[in-house]
Amino acid sequence: MAKIFCVANQKGGVGKTTTTVNLAAGLAKVGQRVLMIDLDPQGNATMGSGVDKRKLELTVYDVLLESASIPEARAQSDKLKEGGCSYDILGANRELAGAEVEMVELERREKRLKQALAEVNDQYDFVLIDCPPSLSMLTLNGLCSAHGVIVPMQCEYFALEGLTDLVNTIKQVKANLNDDLQIIGLLRVMFDPRITLQQQVSDQLKAHFGDKVFDTVIPRNVRLAEAPSYGLPGVAFDPSSRGAQAFVAFAKEMVARIGAMS
Repeated sequence: MAKIFCVANQKGGVGKTTTTVNLAAGLAKVGQRVLMIDLDPQGNATMGSGVDKRKLELTVYDVLLESASIPEARAQSDKLKEGGCSYDILGANRELAGAEVEMVELERREKRLKQALAEVNDQYDFVLIDCPPSLSMLTLNGLCSAHGVIVPMQCEYFALEGLTDLVNTIKQVKANLNDDLQIIGLLRVMFDPRITLQQQVSDQLKAHFGDKVFDTVIPRNVRLAEAPSYGLPGVAFDPSSRGAQAFVAFAKEMVARIGAMS
């Protein structure tokens, strides 16, 4: 049975896509079977996983409209195979923006992804869903499919405000659409311990959320920022970098945490 997690935060630019692709690569590297789903029409997680979104014949759009199944639409990247951290990719491109409008009239519109995933549940250990920053029909499909939410966060005060909004959204979805949904944990990303403010916000998070804050901290790292321009997660692009090593450590922490929960 796959554990399905959304990587979500209603604030933009907090490293959701970086977290999704690097956690997927990190989990693959430690021997897990992983499916990464790109639910953002920008398709950055697709491109960052070594797949050209412009050349995809089938995408998550086709899966949501039930014109293709996940086994038909998923792709793999040769680049990732070379790096020893290969995972399956259900990609996205600009077509996905139209799905919002088209799905409004459809039955079970917020449960489409959940139904599609039921078919491949036993083929993966982890399914990671990269959600857009807004609470849209796409994000709702992700949240209705998931067992939990991983929240990447920068340790800044505006990020705390965004977190309050996200917690309220998760409560609403849990109450109305998905009983299983919970926050799995908060991941501190782009962290620079030399900045006093970041240290203070980090301490506040730990005081307020306790063990919901992951032990692993992802440092601010140039190699992680460079990796997408090569169409790779940082874990595959430069495995020896501090950022890549932190994501592999995070993958191991996730496996341990999920093992303890089940």
